[in-house]
Amino acid sequence: MALGGAAGGGGHVRGRRRARKRPLSEINVTPLVDVMLVLLIIFMISAPLLTTGVEVELPKTEASAVETNAQPVSVSIDRNGAMYVGESEVRWEQLVVRVAQEAGENSRETPIFVRADGRAPYQAVARVMARLSGAGFTKLNLITDTAPTGE
Repeated sequence: MALGGAAGGGGHVRGRRRARKRPLSEINVTPLVDVMLVLLIIFMISAPLLTTGVEVELPKTEASAVETNAQPVSVSIDRNGAMYVGESEVRWEQLVVRVAQEAGENSRETPIFVRADGRAPYQAVARVMARLSGAGFTKLNLITDTAPTGE
């Protein structure tokens, strides 16, 4: 009655095979974490260096930081009174046009950060702020450095 001897307990074992080594299906995350930590440190160190365009020495004040959601337009004034929008120098006649171009649509509501060197002539800073205010820019911010808290 037995067909081929497979139904009983004897005969050669056909269903059992020797266990093969399978490839490891788990991902080793240690190298990934190492690379991510190195990238995080690099970005933390280099990010503050990328934010400044024109080198100015900001005056020290005790004012608090300005909170803003929109991308601001930076107008810089160096110690000689030269004006820059972003990183490119701009003439007095082109100041409002360049700021409006940098601000894009709804430019009158875009925050304008005026960064002036501490040794820049007061007249140059006042003229830039008055010109931008007269052109309809309402969110003008004068950027300064915070003074150390022990003085």
